[in-house]
Amino acid sequence: MSEIYDVLIIGAGPAGLSFARSLADLPLNIAIVERSSETTLAEPPEDGREIALTHQSVEIMKACGAWQRLPAESISPIKAAKVFDGESSYSLNFDNYTQDLEALGYLVPNHQIRKAYYAELISHPQIDVLTETLVESVTTDEYNGTAILSNGKELKAKLIIAADTRFSEMRRKMGLSATMKDFSRSAIVCRMEHEKSHQQTAFECFHYGRTTAILPMNGNRSSIVVTVNSREAQHYAEMKETDFNQTIEQQLNGLLGEMKLTGIRHIYPLVAVHANQFVGRRFALIGDAAVGMHPVTAHGFNLGLKGQATLTQLIAQAVADGEEIASETLLANYESEMMRTTRILYHGTNLVVGLFTNDTLAAKIARKVTLRLANNITPIKQLITQSLTEKELDKANPLQVLKNHLPPQPASLPINKVKQNLEKKILNKFNPSAFFSSN
Repeated sequence: MSEIYDVLIIGAGPAGLSFARSLADLPLNIAIVERSSETTLAEPPEDGREIALTHQSVEIMKACGAWQRLPAESISPIKAAKVFDGESSYSLNFDNYTQDLEALGYLVPNHQIRKAYYAELISHPQIDVLTETLVESVTTDEYNGTAILSNGKELKAKLIIAADTRFSEMRRKMGLSATMKDFSRSAIVCRMEHEKSHQQTAFECFHYGRTTAILPMNGNRSSIVVTVNSREAQHYAEMKETDFNQTIEQQLNGLLGEMKLTGIRHIYPLVAVHANQFVGRRFALIGDAAVGMHPVTAHGFNLGLKGQATLTQLIAQAVADGEEIASETLLANYESEMMRTTRILYHGTNLVVGLFTNDTLAAKIARKVTLRLANNITPIKQLITQSLTEKELDKANPLQVLKNHLPPQPASLPINKVKQNLEKKILNKFNPSAFFSSN
């Protein structure tokens, strides 16, 4: 006999957990199916990944209580950011003082976010969490979605959500195609202590042949991310600790003084994914199953939170209006909204990665020109800042100036949608792809 739910979520990563929690206050029966154990969900292992949260993501987490469950010492404000190219000392600079912000963003360990969301979720006992369970098959028809589990159980739901990684099996089973970009590069991620203070500044150093990023944690500690060709990754991971310390110190030209590894090194192959469709009949993708970003611009996790919040709002409105929570119209609206939000970021990020990992002479010139343009043309710099922080600035900026000259906004059109359309038009006007291709 089938168990029947309103919403069935496959995958209890940050996207799945946050979506379940967002729906928890609605009169819906919800279930999550996850292959990991309950112990792992309650106490996730440290995985080396530090998430740079935007202001919008922080607000989403606060609204559901997850932010309040994070240990205070695990939250590190990012007050400035610098981007370097090659061996040049010139940098593209951002800081919270210029932008009149408390911080550009906040760095939080991925495992702490997962732990906080799970703790918040289980405080709502009406949500069923089925652990150590796989989904063997998933189908949908006009009336329901059906999932057959590895334990033989059959679950039915009005809406099935796939939140099961960028290599989503559920996406494939439901016939939704995706575009993948394998960068043939891997990130070596670890935590290190250092002699000098980072001043809560994030550094992105695009060397020739590799990239080194420093993400500031509290105290004289940082998350270090070294990106190299995948054939070199194992060498970095297996390097003697003393040799690794010296290598990172040299790559940073002594920027933070003496460096010391404080944990294990993790390797993550870099593959970006963008689904070509986000929805099917009574089926939708969220999180990395929808869009898996290259980490260089720190948009991935934030897009996942924004996506689940967007779908939650549409479902909440349908519930309030007494309408179907998995109607074609609702799912089409979700897909349309998320495609507008994610496509330009996805392709723009891949464009940046392609430029700053290209070591030809033309690319090196374009890299240096790009940093100087971004640093000295105020509208461009402010657009980049807003994209990275997802925080409306109080002072006038190009988007606000344009808004002042627009006709009155229709009552039914959210301000965020206006902002997104304006951003798209401005970026199309600048046409960065044409700029890069001309160098």
